[in-house]
Amino acid sequence: MGAEPTFPKGDLMKGKRGLIMGVANKNSIAWHIARQLHAQGATLAFTYAGEALERRVRPLAESVEAELLVECDVTDDASMDAAFASVKDKWGELDFLVHAIAFTDKSALEGSFVANTTRQIFKDTMDVSAYSFVDAARRASELMNPGGSMITLTYLGSERTVPNYNVMGVAKAALEASTRYIARDLGPRGIRVNAVSAGPIKTLAAAGISSGKHMFSFNRLASPLRDDTDPRGVAGAALYLLSDLGLSCTGETHHVDAGFHIVGMPDEGALKE
Repeated sequence: MGAEPTFPKGDLMKGKRGLIMGVANKNSIAWHIARQLHAQGATLAFTYAGEALERRVRPLAESVEAELLVECDVTDDASMDAAFASVKDKWGELDFLVHAIAFTDKSALEGSFVANTTRQIFKDTMDVSAYSFVDAARRASELMNPGGSMITLTYLGSERTVPNYNVMGVAKAALEASTRYIARDLGPRGIRVNAVSAGPIKTLAAAGISSGKHMFSFNRLASPLRDDTDPRGVAGAALYLLSDLGLSCTGETHHVDAGFHIVGMPDEGALKE
């Protein structure tokens, strides 16, 4: 990816406090979003899942002066209860939520969707990758006043078939549908809920997809901008949706992928490097 991206500073998020769920390391999309929010004055809290991730996330959280770092297993109700109780005890209220959590068994991310998706893999993938947002949104909304905002992260594999993305594409489709229903339920309370559909970015999650190298190359060559997805663009979209710039926007799936999602057929010769 080259040099670590920098983010414009300002005060769009000054006085706002938010929880970031799903940072795995410095390459995580959620981390780029967190850095952009911090640069715009937000006060942050982070969750992590297990000791190994804590060792990665803690120094990152400290670098943006996070006020809270709490363990959270999204598949365990008691752990979710404890995590959001910690947020309530620390702040009392919450202004925004960033949900960037997804998981499936690596064996399901290659070959045939039909052959490699067992009942247990399907259930576990949906639980972590889709239901966790429903559960987190319910808990976060209890701490939010009108003007609160939430985002989750998705990918175009929810709308179209992508080689080896398989069951994760089905889970992302459920996540996007959940976003719309959450937006409907929380809208009367003045809480906005949206999804950001980012193009391929070199993250820990992307590394688990067996055709990842081809995916990056094809997206770059076929997209209107003929470029990779820049994490600064994804972070900027998140800032728009989480700040007051995004007023009146809810229930949306906002694509940030160099325009790849609009392409029905690449231009002749576009796939030649």
